[in-house]
Amino acid sequence: MTSAIDAIRSDFELLDDWEDRYRYLIELGKALAPYDEAERTEANKVRGCASQVWLSSRVDPQPDGPHLALSGDSDAHIVKGLIAVLLALYAGQRADAILSLDAHRVFAELGLAEHLTPQRSNGFAAMVTRIRHDAEQAAAQSG
Repeated sequence: MTSAIDAIRSDFELLDDWEDRYRYLIELGKALAPYDEAERTEANKVRGCASQVWLSSRVDPQPDGPHLALSGDSDAHIVKGLIAVLLALYAGQRADAILSLDAHRVFAELGLAEHLTPQRSNGFAAMVTRIRHDAEQAAAQSG
């Protein structure tokens, strides 16, 4: 079974032109599940992003350890696509697995790191930090 992030990797490999990759990233963002308006709170707002970004996490206790259910949204199309890639990488993973995944390496492999503006790169780093923080809290509560 192919994971969501593996499917995204494969799709990126098929796209040679960066304009096509940006369009694909925007399409990924458009395909995100609608974000619950009640989740658009200050607590869920990600600091360090130039755009409006919200990330929500919910701990899903499982026999093998806590998993994180994640959702997110942004008012910027490209950023919403970045959220989609992060969710493909992290959503539904065990908290300890999230802490061992290197999102920055994945983004570099996709070629996104070299094609994002410094502001978007900073925003991406802030989103990763937020998800890792939530995973740390979930792991600490279970241990």
